[in-house]
Amino acid sequence: MKGVVTAILGGGQGTRLWPLTRYRAKPAVPIGGKFRLIDIPISNSLHAGIEQVYVLTQFNTASLHRHIAQTYRFDNFSAGFVNILAAEQSLNNRDWYQGTADAVRQNLRRLHYNRPEDTLILSGDQLYLMDLYSFVSEHRERQADFSVAVKPVSRAEAQGLGVMRLDRTGRIVEFVEKPKDPEVINRFTLDKETVDTLSLDAEPGMLLASMGIYVFKRGVLDELLDGSEDDDFGREVIPAALASHRGYGFIHRGYWRDIGTIGTFHRANLELTTPVPELNLYDPDRPIFTHPRFLPGCKIRNCEATRSILADGSIVAASKVSRSVVGIRSIILEETVIEDSVVMGATDFEKDPRDKVPVGIGRGCRIRGAIVDLNSRIGDDCVLTNEKGIEEGDGEGWSIRDGVIVVHRGASIPPGTVV
Repeated sequence: MKGVVTAILGGGQGTRLWPLTRYRAKPAVPIGGKFRLIDIPISNSLHAGIEQVYVLTQFNTASLHRHIAQTYRFDNFSAGFVNILAAEQSLNNRDWYQGTADAVRQNLRRLHYNRPEDTLILSGDQLYLMDLYSFVSEHRERQADFSVAVKPVSRAEAQGLGVMRLDRTGRIVEFVEKPKDPEVINRFTLDKETVDTLSLDAEPGMLLASMGIYVFKRGVLDELLDGSEDDDFGREVIPAALASHRGYGFIHRGYWRDIGTIGTFHRANLELTTPVPELNLYDPDRPIFTHPRFLPGCKIRNCEATRSILADGSIVAASKVSRSVVGIRSIILEETVIEDSVVMGATDFEKDPRDKVPVGIGRGCRIRGAIVDLNSRIGDDCVLTNEKGIEEGDGEGWSIRDGVIVVHRGASIPPGTVV
């Protein structure tokens, strides 16, 4: 794997994840109580022995850059690194990244400086554990020009992803991005023969979708991008390349979630609280690396906690926490009930409150189906449950997206507020 370099795409403005992306890039969004989304692709790459990693960034990058600088440090005897490639102007280019392919194209000179054999391209806003060693190895064994990681999905999910058809050998014969036409979707639908031939863990009627994870031969990537005006891999580069290059699909048989919207982000967090989650964060052979914070353990005072994750440094005096993720340094006071929610916690312990409402969640609150962003202040007796079932809405310090209440980062919600 020393002949592989990883490029992690930091994403665009993250409008579908707003307001979580109001002050941060998508890969910097906290997940699972103590991690950031960027930790997922970096950890997957390092577990495969691929230690030369570049992160391509553009929007709201300050917290992402700080997290990477504080977390991923290699010793003097290692050739490994995690370097940031921020969008920049040059004499030849005055534009920001226009898409996934354009971001890679603008950085080809840096990515290929050490002349790697293959370039692995990962997305910075997905949740998964994947054997990237096997992915690259299979790509080489097939003598593929490029390979795409694929996953069976439902018809509804397929409309927001790139879908493909594979032949009996796994070679990609057709690829289309985000199909909406029912006739096109029907053409890509898996039948029983294809499911059996490719040994898929899928039901007939599903489709094979791109995970946005690719590996390219270095020369092929240069050929496809250098001098081209194509901006996106899924929409332009890969469909056009199928006529002249050997592209293969790599079947991923494990957990994968595309964290593209508030609804999917909320569900992905809650899935981690199941007794045996599909994504095993407790695997000693594949830990998720993140910034070491040296925090004390979680302190619980007379609280009924069920099917929940309580992170380091949190102080939970609530009467009930159910099916929720409570992040680092969270403060939840007495007689409060938290259900089906993600509480991100705080970046620091508050010494002297500068607000009438201290950081954390006050007494006597009821919170259900919500995301409480970092450093939020929720006063006593607040009710955040969206009883009216509103899908989209905005208020002072809060928003509703996909039916999920999101308390903005650093917002102060007055006591007695009802949403």
